[in-house]
Formats: sequence, C-alpha cells, structure tokens
Amino acid sequence: MTTSSGNQRERGFDHTEVEPKWQREWDDADVFRIPDSAEDPEYVLAMFPYTSGNLHMGHVRNYTITDAYARFERLRGESVLHPMGWDSFGLPAENAAEERDTNPRDWTMKCIDSMKEQLQAMGFGYDWEREVTTCDPDYYRWNQWLFKQFLDEDLVERQSAELNWCPSCETVLADEQVEGEAELCWRCDTPIEQREMDQWFFTITDYADELLAALDELEGWPANVREMQRNWIGRQEGDSVSFEIPGYGDVDIFTTRLDTIHGATFFSLAPGHPVAQEIAEENDEVAEYIHEAEHADEDDLDVTSGVFTGEYAVNPATGEEIPVYVADYVLTDVGTGALYAVPGHDDRDHEFAEAHDIPIEQVVEPSPEAETDPEDVDVQEDAYTPDGVLVNSGEFDGLTSEEAREQFVEEFDGEHRTEYKLRDWGISRQRYWGTPIPMIRCDDCGYVPVPDEDLPVELPEFVHTTGNPLDAAEEWKHVDCPDCGGEAVRETDTMDTFVDSSWYFLRYVSPDLEDAPFDADRASDWMPVDQYVGGIEHAVMHLLYARFFTKVLDDFELLEGVREPFTDLTNQGMVLGEDGNKMSKSLGNGVSPQRIIDEYGADTARLFIMEAAQPEKEFAWSAEGVHSANNFLQNVYRLADEFADGEVTAGESGDDSSVGEYVSREIDATIATATTEYEDFRFNHALQAVRETISLLRRYREYTTPDADTFERGLVTVVKLLAPVAPHLAEEVWERLGRDGLVAEADWPDADAPEDYDAERRLVENTREDVRDIVETVGIENPETITLAVAPEWKHRAHEIAMNADGNVVGTVMGDDQLRAQGEDAADFAKDLAAQSEALDEQLPPERERGALERAAWLLEREFGADVVVRSAEEADGQLAGKAEPGRPAIDIAE
Repeated sequence: MTTSSGNQRERGFDHTEVEPKWQREWDDADVFRIPDSAEDPEYVLAMFPYTSGNLHMGHVRNYTITDAYARFERLRGESVLHPMGWDSFGLPAENAAEERDTNPRDWTMKCIDSMKEQLQAMGFGYDWEREVTTCDPDYYRWNQWLFKQFLDEDLVERQSAELNWCPSCETVLADEQVEGEAELCWRCDTPIEQREMDQWFFTITDYADELLAALDELEGWPANVREMQRNWIGRQEGDSVSFEIPGYGDVDIFTTRLDTIHGATFFSLAPGHPVAQEIAEENDEVAEYIHEAEHADEDDLDVTSGVFTGEYAVNPATGEEIPVYVADYVLTDVGTGALYAVPGHDDRDHEFAEAHDIPIEQVVEPSPEAETDPEDVDVQEDAYTPDGVLVNSGEFDGLTSEEAREQFVEEFDGEHRTEYKLRDWGISRQRYWGTPIPMIRCDDCGYVPVPDEDLPVELPEFVHTTGNPLDAAEEWKHVDCPDCGGEAVRETDTMDTFVDSSWYFLRYVSPDLEDAPFDADRASDWMPVDQYVGGIEHAVMHLLYARFFTKVLDDFELLEGVREPFTDLTNQGMVLGEDGNKMSKSLGNGVSPQRIIDEYGADTARLFIMEAAQPEKEFAWSAEGVHSANNFLQNVYRLADEFADGEVTAGESGDDSSVGEYVSREIDATIATATTEYEDFRFNHALQAVRETISLLRRYREYTTPDADTFERGLVTVVKLLAPVAPHLAEEVWERLGRDGLVAEADWPDADAPEDYDAERRLVENTREDVRDIVETVGIENPETITLAVAPEWKHRAHEIAMNADGNVVGTVMGDDQLRAQGEDAADFAKDLAAQSEALDEQLPPERERGALERAAWLLEREFGADVVVRSAEEADGQLAGKAEPGRPAIDIAE
C-alpha cells in the first residue's frame, strides 16, 4: 500500500490484503503438500486440538512454533510432513450438545469448520489433504479394529475394579485423569468417588519395564517429562511375605525393607483392602472409619488417621502378635494395600505410632562405615531410615540390611518381586460421544468381538438422557450374537478418548487408506515424529499411552523397528494475560487471536509470540510487544520498498569498501546465527539477529550510499530468515524485490560466520562502549577525532601465554625470553593479567584487530560525528600505545 501525505511519502503493507493473497498462492502452488513417495521426511507435529470451537493463544503459540520449524526445514530442502487434525470425541461436545438441544456431531463439525478457518487465517502451512477427524467413522473403525488386535494378543481384559467415578461427568476416569492431591476430575474439577465396576482394560502393565527403561534413550525429551513418567510407572524392587490374621487367613505385604521385619509393632490395612472390608462387616467402628475415609477430602486426611480393628497379625519373624489397624495412609493401589509397620525405621509409621501410643523398636543401626554414630540414633525421637546393620533381630544381628533382605525372603517363605505404581489402563467410558467398544455380550457365549466385516460399529442417533446414553439406545444395542445367532446386547460403553490420540500421528501417513489403519511400510519409513510440540499436562496421559501403542504396533508388525513415537519433544510454555495470570474468562484477561489477526494481522501475532520467549518458557501478553512486532514488519517492508524504488542506492554503488565489507560480514554472521538458533528452537534469538540486521542496513544507508549488491543481499537474507515466522510479509517483500517464485519454496541462505567473529564483535562493542564512557565522563560535546591504538605484539603474546598458564601467571609470562626483554612493562602487565586470569578471553592478533576496528570505524563516526583513526602500536604515540591491551585499544579523543 502506497499513499501520499503532503511531500512525505508513507509506505506500508495492508495485512488484510496481503495475508489472504499469499494464502491463496500457497494453496494454488501446493507448497505444503507432501507426496506419498517422499522418503523419510522431516515429521513436524503439534498435538492436535480438541474441537472447542475457538482457538486460544495457547493454540496459536503451539501451532506457530511447529509451523515456523516446518517452514525452516522446508527452506533447507527437506521434505516436510506437517499435518493437522481434530481430537473430536469427548464429553465437552456431549455437554455442549445437551445445553444447545442439538447433537454432538453437528456441534463438533461446526466447531471444526470455525477452527479450521482460524488456522488458515494464521497462515499455518498444513497438508490439509492429510486431515484426520477422530469422530469420523472412517477413523474410529480403526480404534475398534486395533481393540480387537489387542484382544487377540491378550492385551485386553474385562475385570471388576474399584474405579475413579466422576459424579458430574457420570463416567469412569483413568488414574491419569485424576488431578492433584484433592483428586479432582481433570475435566470439571469435581471430587471423584470410588465405584466397583466391570470395565475394559488395556494391560499397559505388560509393557511397564520397557516403558520405563526406554525413557533413558529419549534424549530429545525434557528431563521433567521423563521423570514424571518414571514416577508414574513407579517401579520398585522389593519382597513379599505373608502375615496371618487369625480368622481371616494370610495377608500378603510388599516391602522394600524386609530387613526391618523384626521391628514390626503393628499392621496396617488400606480402607479398600478386602480384609478391612470383611472386618467392617462385623465391626461398626471400622465400618464407620472406612466410610469416612472413602468420602473424605484429601485436605482432611491425616497420616495419623486410623482405627484399631481388635484383630492381631502374627509376625512370621518373631511369632508375636501385633495389632491390626485400618489406616488411610495405606493406599489400596500401592503394593498390596497392606503393610507391616516399623515405626523405628519409617517416618509415616513413626508418626502413626506416636499418635496411637504404639511401641517403637530399633532393629537397624548405622554401619561402621556410616557417618552417623550409633550412639546418636534415638528411634523414640525420630525414625532411622537408612540401611545399616541389624540389631535386636536375634540370630540375625550383625547382618547388613542388604544381606538380611536376601536371607529373609527364603527364611520367611517370601518372594522377591517387582511392583509398579502403574495400573492397567481402564478405557471404558459411560458416555455417548466416543468410539463404541466393538464387543457383544451373549448370555450363552459371553463377550464376543464384532466381526471385522461389521466394522465400524457406528454411533446411533444421540439420545438425550442422564447416565450412559448408549444404554438407552434400545434398537441399536439389541443384536444377534456373531457366534451362536442368539439374542445379545452390544457393549454400551465407549472408549476413553485418549485411545484416539494414541495413534493419530500414524493415520496422517495414509489418512484415506481403507483396508488398514495406516500404511505399514510408509509409517515405518516416516516415523518417528522428529519434532513434537504440546502441553506438559499430557506427560503421563497422552504421551505415555502413545508410547505404549507404538510398542504394541511394532510387536504386531504393523510397524518395523519403531518403538518410540516422538524423537524430540517440546512442551510449550503458557501465554499469560497482561496481568501475569493465566488467561481466563473469570479474570477477564484473555486475548482473542481473531481480534489480533483483524487488527494487526497474523504475522504480527506470530512474530510477537516467537520473539517473546523461547518455546518452553511462559510469557505475558503485551500490547507494547504487539505494537513493536507490527512496527518492525512495516519497517522491513518500507526499507525494501524504498530500495526497489531506487531510493536507497540511487542506482550507484557506494565507494567505501570497508563499510560494505563490515556489513557483508555481519550478514554472514546473522545467517550463521539464525540457522543455529532455529535448529536449537531458540527462535527469539534468531529473530533478534534479524532485527539487528535491519537496524544495520538502516545505519548503512544513513552513513553512505550503500553498495547495491550488499544492501540487496542484506534485504534478501532478512526476508528468508523471517519467512518461517512472518511468512506473508516475507512473500510480499520477496515479490517487491523482484524475486521469482515463492520465498516459501526458496533456498535457505548459507553462510558461515567470519573467522573469529565472536572475538571481533566483542572487540567492536567493547570499544564503542569505552568511547561512550570517555565522552560522557569527560564531558566532550563535539569530538573531532577519535584515535584508536592497537596493543603491541608483545602484549598479545603475554596475553596468550597467561591464558594457558597453570596457576603461576606472572612466573610463566616472565619466563618467556622475548617478554623479559620488555623489562618492568612486561612485569607490570603480567601482574594485571594475573589479576584477571579467570576472565581472559581469546583475542585477535594485532593486525586482525586493527582490520576489525577499521571496518567498524564508520559506526563510531556515525555515532559521534568524528573522524576515526586506527593506528598500530608502532604508528601510534608511544604513551597512547602503552595504554592499549589486547581487545581493548587505547583511545584518544580530540575536540
């Protein structure tokens, strides 16, 4: 857009015209389409969105990150797979449909249309021919088919279990979907309840060892995600033994500290343990306690809470009877839900024993090698928890803890085993909007899988009801048994929606395939995903399940040699409101992506987001930052527009070769820096280098008539480096500069940073800062000449020797014959070097230092309006040269 205002010509681009224009051009040119014949493309993927209807800033950040990286790799000549799809099943759509008196499918498809339009308006470069929608029968039929494969391989069980029930959502939740110590539903924050129900499970525990061990190989994953999965899997090596509770039989316990068994002074059962439930049938006090424990808020629970049952357990090590308590600090789903308690050597047991006046006995003391003196241990005051040497353990006194554990397993008829915190994945959900589980229940045949030819089992029309909607679909659920032909009933539970997202990244490889969930050969070549971006909240849900599915599919030979789905993982940080709080409707601090697009354009939003912080860091939305991003893009366009109109170089080349050489070297350095920073996902650093290059080009044109080729190369470089983040503006400038084709299909610039560039840049910046300090301190208003004197060669030699000196800097420097010849000057300089020995950096040799300063002299001339003269030590005044040091030229300023 070019307008006139008086004698001043204002330039700029109109995003409302530019952005749709280039989006059409990309579509027409199939820029982002990847052919099936591509070999091992770079697979760049963001976690696909839930179909809520509107993009929020978290979405925009996530998808800008992957789009920028995909565009970067494409410019570098890579074939890039960058798809998008819709996580479109789930309870929110069902609830929204209920509220609006419609059905989940219509609501979901309307949301998809809206969100797709927003994604396209942002200019995200997806291969839309690979779009997948999980609520489409063409997709979820393969959920059902895979369920059957899992069933055939004994990876599916139907079992009764105490499960997490959300009374608000009226459905079962997996453990991973229960959040926080308060145990709230991950969807609606309602406190969950426990219910005994028959459910379908994937036996993910069969893969627990591999899921745990393979975490060490995921070097491209954040350490905290891997640690969260380790903790969730919760592998423990330990031992089990049985304690008899007369009248109730043997009760197994699992412990990692079998060496302490002689110190057991009470026995604890979780409220949900079968023996606790059995005791409660005859003991009202125990029954009341269990009821209260099951309905208590997490905040109300106390490690000292418990009730004596009146029963006693027999310690197999001593034959003594110890009291049995039901205590809610014992967890039903950890270990066996029962434990013998040794308050002398466990902190929780100690606290419980003190509260209930239970004896505390010591059976382990520090070993002779330990730093703790046995005399300093008083288990009546605090539990002693480290391993040590057994005491008060009869004939076993003197054994180390490790020796005792090994011996006690056999001694007390126990067994060594491995326990996990991880539990099998309950996938049954009592909701409508999900994948129907492809099983039929026949009174004669039991549960029978739906035949392949009858897949998909499609959802019936939506039934507005409470509870399980499919159970109310009478016509749909009554079928003939596939085995005997008799009357039967479909399974009315649907699958957990995390099943949908556990393999969707494989469907992108061949989304239209009709006879398999994905093309096995192509998936084996294209997988794993090279770069995956999404929220940390999925660390122990989606990411764990996707790893499980990938290993299973490889074992099924649907994949070949692909055991992990994602090579590199980035968890993007949160976009906060301007007040620094999480964006939310209640706080009124949200920002609409559509409003930003309408007002400033997609490129402005993209640039601001990518400049604000590195992808994994959170940052606060800033109106000032948005304005800055928009102004920068307009400035880039104006500079290119002026150059294209011949207003920068006036058709001539500048005659100051040293200035052009400086600018050219800076362009090379910018290319090298930006390339490395893009590779390392530090987009903000790359963009800062681009900003500095634009600033340099402006200063170049203000100082002299620029060399046309150098100036144009700078502009073209900026355009290419900006193209991944601000692609619409980049295309517009590319066209304005008269370049052929699309910048989205151009080649990434290739250049190495000049030799010793870091040292040269440090030299120039330090020198400019030193000149500023002198001018300000002395109060020089109109400097006429600035003379820079480079340090003599002997000082450079001394500096290099000092950098490599081992401790005795002065002695090492003065041990050099050439330096000793400099007498007291060298000795004084050696002392100065010794004082800063820890901070010495590599410096340029004298001639190259002088050359660097001469190339950069124009920056000082432009800033201070003074002539700049650079002298070698031999050419300079002796007194001035004597003040110079390597990397710090001496400075004289004349008025």
